[in-house]
Amino acid sequence: GIHTTAQFNTKIYNLSGDGPHIWFSDPLSNYMFDESMLSFAADNISLALNEEGDAYTLKSAVNDDCLVNLTFTRTCPGFAIGKDGTTYFGTDPENPWGSMRHAFWPRCTVEGTITTKEKVYDLKGRAMFSQALQGMKPHHAAARWNFINFQTPSFSAIMMEYTTPPSYGSTIVNVGGIVKDGEIIYAGTGNTATHTGASQDKESDWPEPTAIKWEWNGKTKDQQEVVAEINGPLGPRLDRIDVMAEVPGFIKTIAGSVAGTRPYIFQFSPQEKLTLKLKIGDTEYSEEGYMFSEATFIS
Repeated sequence: GIHTTAQFNTKIYNLSGDGPHIWFSDPLSNYMFDESMLSFAADNISLALNEEGDAYTLKSAVNDDCLVNLTFTRTCPGFAIGKDGTTYFGTDPENPWGSMRHAFWPRCTVEGTITTKEKVYDLKGRAMFSQALQGMKPHHAAARWNFINFQTPSFSAIMMEYTTPPSYGSTIVNVGGIVKDGEIIYAGTGNTATHTGASQDKESDWPEPTAIKWEWNGKTKDQQEVVAEINGPLGPRLDRIDVMAEVPGFIKTIAGSVAGTRPYIFQFSPQEKLTLKLKIGDTEYSEEGYMFSEATFIS
């Protein structure tokens, strides 16, 4: 039968292009959650929420080549869309046969280090923290994904979008938000991610995006209109991940038997900074920021 496993992944990107990215992926033993289900531990690793509920500390010595000690402290409220951030799949709302949940701390400070054999990375700065639970097989949940984390000095813009397979009507599900320190400006489902340019990637045979337009539309809590946009070239990709080449063998046999499943993740972080254009009511803002983005193709 299928048994539950836990894995810890750490990835450090080489932005200069003069060497490979550093990626560690280690299985965990004796994992458990605390009573609140908000903190997690396994042999040589812990992810712990503080008493105030506004900071997570991640400590890992699972791999001697990658020692992690990071604290994420949220600087604005977190958000989840709907009752608890869960999307359900099926024909009967009372008895769904699949679900996914997404919750975000979109704007955090981060302090701490990642220590490899080569160097110590001091990661003091800005971060986002998200929880994603996928309660179904990936190829049943979605055919495509788009994700963006965009951080400017004043604002954070987050969006997560997936398109379900044709068996679920090729439905687009989008959750996102715009926040600043201390305040959620907008969070909701009125957002879009549009690939405005693409080139066919030879290895994966997927249309790798070269430019994406991200749009947020909604209202503040006092009913002011919120419109935001990030639009521009992605530049050279950070990475292309052949998921089938990375997953454990027993998962591969399950997924590989599904005709037409060809999962690839394209990752981007334009070094030519893009700009968040934001309008709240009649007030307009424009700020450059740092971006991490993913475009995933599955089927």
